[in-house]
Amino acid sequence: MPEFHMIPGGPRPVAPFSHAVEADGWVMLTGQMPTDPNAPDAPLPQGIEAQTARVMDNLELVLKGVGLDLSHVVQCRCYLTAFERDYAAFNETYASYFPADRRPARTTIGVTALAVGALVEIDCLARRPGA
Repeated sequence: MPEFHMIPGGPRPVAPFSHAVEADGWVMLTGQMPTDPNAPDAPLPQGIEAQTARVMDNLELVLKGVGLDLSHVVQCRCYLTAFERDYAAFNETYASYFPADRRPARTTIGVTALAVGALVEIDCLARRPGA
């Protein structure tokens, strides 16, 4: 049976979802927004680099809440509202979170809008060791 995880102290959901759902050792993380878990009503960080860093930090927070970290991530889907403008800067910040020889599979998609007016959203799939 799937396990539905809500992480204490995790980012406040912007829609009806669980932070993560786990089944058979696979952990699917809901797309994270660049909101601050400690100040969810604060304005979003300015610029794609700051928003990407906040999203990645939020993913790390959710992963930690289920006993994992970014080294367990096998795939990411990334959504950008200003793809052509932000793609290169997004890649620089995103890449800084993974060793060059351990980057997950990834798809990056340009979209017309994201919740809370975000420039970026990322969801991911992780795998428990030994599962």
